[in-house]
Amino acid sequence: MNVRVGAASDIGQVREGNEDSFLVLAPLYAVADGMGGHRGGEVASSLALETVQAMFERREGSLAEQVTEANRAVFERSQRDRSVAGMGTTLTAALVDGDRVHLAHVGDSRAYLLRDGELTMLTEDHTLVHRMVMEGEITEAEAETHPHRSILTRALGVDGSVLVDENDVQTIDGDRILLCSDGLTGMVPDGEIREILASTTDPQEAVDALVRVANSAGGIDNITAVVLDFEEGEPERSDTTEAVVGVPIPEPPPQASAPGPARASRYRHTRERSLGPDPAGGPRPSHSPPARRTARRVGVGAGITLTVAVLAIVGLRLYLDSQWFVGVSNGRVAVFRGVPAEVAGFRLHSVVVETTVPAGDAQELALYRDLADGITAADRASADAIIEQIREDVASAQPAGS
Repeated sequence: MNVRVGAASDIGQVREGNEDSFLVLAPLYAVADGMGGHRGGEVASSLALETVQAMFERREGSLAEQVTEANRAVFERSQRDRSVAGMGTTLTAALVDGDRVHLAHVGDSRAYLLRDGELTMLTEDHTLVHRMVMEGEITEAEAETHPHRSILTRALGVDGSVLVDENDVQTIDGDRILLCSDGLTGMVPDGEIREILASTTDPQEAVDALVRVANSAGGIDNITAVVLDFEEGEPERSDTTEAVVGVPIPEPPPQASAPGPARASRYRHTRERSLGPDPAGGPRPSHSPPARRTARRVGVGAGITLTVAVLAIVGLRLYLDSQWFVGVSNGRVAVFRGVPAEVAGFRLHSVVVETTVPAGDAQELALYRDLADGITAADRASADAIIEQIREDVASAQPAGS
């Protein structure tokens, strides 16, 4: 079976950095979504995939054992490095073996199969709301907008050991598998994902379209997608082996003249938006109109720019006023209006109420270890409900008589 691949990762519209990583190292493919703050998330997702990659290249262990070792690596790093304490990551990996795909999965990144126009989810979300659905406490529709939908019940690096879900998929000609972070599935409904995958033939065009739609829907999280297309035939051979990790752990750049075998770059940063060159291939032409025409155009352009800027500011203010999350203020659990991010040094949020619940007590609980990054809420009432749940959980965790 031949596999064609498309992959993309994007910072989104709100986050300051990209905590997602992806690995493309045929026949191994993976997506990881880090947590634990900007630096912690980057380190966790990259370290997990580096560990899996290293073991795979050394042909050590099964895929599940490689993911288990990634958990150990992330956990031990978080224990000895206080700057990334409490970090963790999801990881969804696919190993292709002929017409069979072996999946290993932890967290709420996902794997889907598109076959004959039907989209099937191949993994199970390890989240609080999914557990609530399984226990009959809420419906699947309610889970999609539940304020706790981002709280993980299982992730790599949180504990010294982790349970890895495994699944085998028998592929046929024409199958398409999608690996993605929740930055995609949290913004784009499964029905729309199915339509894009079913209507886009090229795998790279498919992932680009998915990222574009997620950004158009708000892009409140990093977005990563890897698409695998399965076709009858022998796998395409290449003289180079390529490993791609979306957000690498910083390391000194290699010397340009360093010796070594011909090999593609191990890491590739996420794509940055920029204006490209002229479609014809050369620099864009430059013309010099008469001075009066230039002045008139400058005046009109300045007016348009000012109007657009004002409308953008008003729109941003209205948007921020409609957003809520629960986070940490002065060491206490608090309700915020806005989004948990900064742009050019300006915070896009403000404290509405600061509770008496110590943030440290909440963060000792696995469900709230990512509290400092913010737990999003649909509205003020939902934020208050999260606060009350945290208060109850913290009280329940306290020793009797304390």
